[in-house]
Order: sequence, then C-alpha cells, then structure tokens
Amino acid sequence: MKGRAELFAHLDAIGVAHRTLDHPAVFRVEEGLAIKQALPGGHTKNLFLKDARDQLWLISALGETVIDLKRLHPVIGSGRLSFGSAALMQETLGVTPGSVTALGLINDTDKRVRFVLDAALAAADPVNFHPLTNTATTALSQQGFRAFLASIVVAPMIVDFERMAVVG
Repeated sequence: MKGRAELFAHLDAIGVAHRTLDHPAVFRVEEGLAIKQALPGGHTKNLFLKDARDQLWLISALGETVIDLKRLHPVIGSGRLSFGSAALMQETLGVTPGSVTALGLINDTDKRVRFVLDAALAAADPVNFHPLTNTATTALSQQGFRAFLASIVVAPMIVDFERMAVVG
C-alpha cells in the first residue's frame, strides 16, 4: 500500500501541484473549521460504502452536502448501501476510519471501488482531501484532481445530490 510520501511522489511525477497543511487528527467535518480557513476551496467528506451485492463505493462530496443513502442506491445503480468495514477500507484504499479520501483510490489497484463524485465538489476549485491520513489536508486544483484520477484510470460517476441524479 502506498502512503503519504508515495502519493506525493505520484502527484509530482504526473505534474500535479499540491499544497499540504499538517494539523491535529480530524475525524468529522465539523472538526476542521480552522483548516478550512487556512486552505480555501472545497473541503470534502468521504464515505466508504458497500452495497447488498458486495460492490464497494467511495463517495466524495463537499462537507456540507446532504447525502441520503436510502435514496441514493437506485440513482447510482447499486444495491442497498451501508458503511464498509474498517478492514475492507484498509485492504482496498489503504486508509483507516477518519482518513477516507478519494486520494486513497491510488491503492485500489484491483479496481474494486466505484467512485461517486458530488457535482458541487466537481465544480469546486481547489479541492481539499486528506493525503491518506487525517493529520493533514492536501489542496489540489480541480484540473490536478482530474489528472490524478486519469493517472490511476478512475472515471468518477458525478451525482447532483440536491436533485438525486447522475449528471454528465
């Protein structure tokens, strides 16, 4: 599994500029208010999910986005959704609870996780994610984030959570 240093080396290798702020561990969106002031842009919440068919899902959304899991499964074409276990999260994304991040997709070499991106987050620039640990936040331009996803061959499903519809 790649860690923070390997993630940054990958971003550097593909020419994606990034800025990281180290901070005390953050486990909930509400705990990161000082970080939001220090790093402008879209701050994220990330949900690691498993559906009734054993398909894994990662949702990255703006921190303030409301995600109704009971209504989401028919929109994304999944079985009923529940939270994935910590062991499965570590196995597929190389992160622990509280550190879930779209940047963890770098560790999903078997492509077991489907990625859902909030339309509001897809419009934010820059975007801020934990760099595989919740003791730091890394800012990337939207273009840089998309370049990262392309480099690991991940095409996000973009969902407008207000309208509960896939877009694009």
